[in-house]
Amino acid sequence: MHKQFLKRAIKLAEINSRDGKNGPFGAILAKDGEIIGEGWNQVVELRDPSAHAEIMAIRQACAHLDSYSLSGCILYSSCEPCPMCLATIYWAEIDRLFYACTTEDAEKAGFKDSLVYHQLSLDWNERSITSTQDCRDEGQSILKKWISNPQKMTY
Repeated sequence: MHKQFLKRAIKLAEINSRDGKNGPFGAILAKDGEIIGEGWNQVVELRDPSAHAEIMAIRQACAHLDSYSLSGCILYSSCEPCPMCLATIYWAEIDRLFYACTTEDAEKAGFKDSLVYHQLSLDWNERSITSTQDCRDEGQSILKKWISNPQKMTY
């Protein structure tokens, strides 16, 4: 069944990238052998840099389950997830990941996942985007209020 779902993710990538408008990536989320989310890269079409295949499938699956947690689910992706998608996979509590192509394969096709992975491995002061911390006291006051909020829903 894993191979069947992975081939479906690859097919989504193929179908939705034919016209060149969407990137060549597809993803499926399954729970208990049932597809609960599908997605394909829609970055250009939606003008949304976060509209990667995995993110779109995760959004659909969360809506399907009416939950932010995808515990018990398996993600099938046509390519190894980028850092953003990988982080979201962890935040969504997905149990397992199957993928076809590697980051190196994506780079050969013109995608810059390895650049982002490299930037994340650097210290803040070495990254190509300048980052400045400020207003920490104000920020911490919000966190302190959150800690003591009896109505908070943790995730």
